[in-house]
Order: sequence, then structure tokens, then C-alpha cells
Amino acid sequence: MRVADVTAPAHGAYVELEDLIALRFPARQLRLAKRKRALAALAGPNKSNFRGRGIEFEEVRNYQPGDDIRSIDWRVTARTGSAHTKLFQEERERPVLVAVDQRSSMFFGSTTCFKSVLAAHLAGLLAWSALNAGDRVGGLVFNESSHREVRSRRSRRTVLALLSHLNEYNRLLPLADPGRDNGFVTTLTNLRQIARPGSSLFLISDFRGAGEENAREQLYQLAQHTEITAIACSDPLEGELPVAGRYAVTDGVSRSELDTSDKQLRQAYATRFREQREQLSQDMQRLGIPLLQATTDQAPFSLLQTFYGDNRRGQRPR
Repeated sequence: MRVADVTAPAHGAYVELEDLIALRFPARQLRLAKRKRALAALAGPNKSNFRGRGIEFEEVRNYQPGDDIRSIDWRVTARTGSAHTKLFQEERERPVLVAVDQRSSMFFGSTTCFKSVLAAHLAGLLAWSALNAGDRVGGLVFNESSHREVRSRRSRRTVLALLSHLNEYNRLLPLADPGRDNGFVTTLTNLRQIARPGSSLFLISDFRGAGEENAREQLYQLAQHTEITAIACSDPLEGELPVAGRYAVTDGVSRSELDTSDKQLRQAYATRFREQREQLSQDMQRLGIPLLQATTDQAPFSLLQTFYGDNRRGQRPR
């Protein structure tokens, strides 16, 4: 198995499954449960809407004076004719979900790797780190037309299944006929169905379509009971056009020529990207969701180490 320098950016237009598996070694240097001040600051001044209780159902017993009436099990009460209440216990493990975007918009890069590859490496590090911490790990891999869901379990096989689906979807890019992209709204809807209260969700995407009203509403509903961390993937070329010149460009269907010597065009291009990023940041801050910015020319491990680095470990990952 290849051992890469995790302090360097990811490489290539496609991921290699063995590289994702090898990330289990540097992932030991990360502690997802310990949020640093830098991460808390990204959530903004607003408190999160997260309402997870961090407890799970244990049993039902007869109601006793002093029990919380909100915990009464009305179905059992109606069936038996006497009041019963639900008992809960603290969760020893928290579900960690990793949702990874592999839509056609992610199949882009101008430096060392594509955004789709960057997202895959981030997902691999997060999944392995959660498993190392004893958490149940699951996730969702999606594109414009479909998704693969992995139910959370405390199992190495579960992480391998997630990485395998991720590799499969990555290899499908670019989609021959992506059709109308409603993947982001659909993904948030699916996540609401599988994310248990108290889950920790990492959403890795370029967030194309996140500004739509339906997407904002779904994200708001999801944030009510789930601790969300958003990781926005981008490429330097998306923020600034290349040096002045004439370039042949294509969307996979048609081909045209782009003159980047036009100053107004360059300014409008940079302004639009900046405004989109600022809008996404504002939307996340309103929900108290920290937003990490990941770029294709940056090492995925270095980004996560900034916010989740385990200071107790002195060794440097290879």
C-alpha cells in the first residue's frame, strides 16, 4: 500500500481506493470530538439550532411521581390503560455521518487535484478519525441523479463500504447526462431521514444550489437536531481567471473561446465568486454552523489538523 505525504495536497482527477484506505494512519492524529476555538469562531455569534439530547432509548416502565411528563409513552399508556414513561440513557457512542458531494460541478481542478478528489480525501480522514474514537460511522455519497447510503455502525467494514461507494461515484465522473441538478436539496432531505438526533454531520461539497430557498429550509430543519460542520471545496481558478490571454473552454458539449484580457470580465468573475462565498458564509452563520474552506491546492490533512489536531501526539504523520 502506498504511503503518501499527507502534508501535501491530494493529486489527480480521480481517487485511488488504496489511498483512501491508507488515510487511516494520519487520521489517528485527529480528534473530531474536541473542537478548537478557531472552529467555534467560524460558527459566528449565533448559537446553533442543534437540539440533540445525546441520549438513547433504553426501556418503558410504569409512570412514577416526579417523572417528566414529556417522556410518557402514550401508545403503551393507551394499550395498557396505565401511564408508562420512556427511560433514556446517555449515548456512549455518537453517530458520525459524512456526506460527500460527487456531482459534475465537483469534477474540476486547475492545480494538483479536482474538487471531487479533495472531498474524497477529506471524507476518508473524517471517517477513519471517527472510527478511531469509537464512534459509529456512516454516510452518504451523492451526485445529480442518485445516492448511496451507509448506515452508521462502529465497524471498519462500514468505513470501507463508505469509501468504496465514494470511489465508485468518483469514477463515474463526468456524468454523461447529469440532467437537472436537484441533488443538493434531495441530499439534505435524505440526510434528515437518516440523521438521528445527536448525530455529528460533516457535509463536504462545493455547495452549488445551496442558495436556493428549498435548500436553505432543508438545511435549517436538519440543523435543529444535528451538529453540522460544513466544508466548502473550491479551486483557485474559480475565484480568479487565468492570466490575460485567449483560452479554449468547453462544458463537455460545446466549445468556445474565452478572452481573459477583458478587465471588466475579470472583475465581474472575481466579484461573483466572492459574493457567492460570502452569502454561503452568512447562511451558515445564521444557523450556527462552522464553515471550513478547503481548496484543491491545500493538503486535506493540514486543514483538518488546524481544527481537530491532537496536541497530545507529538509524532508527525508520514
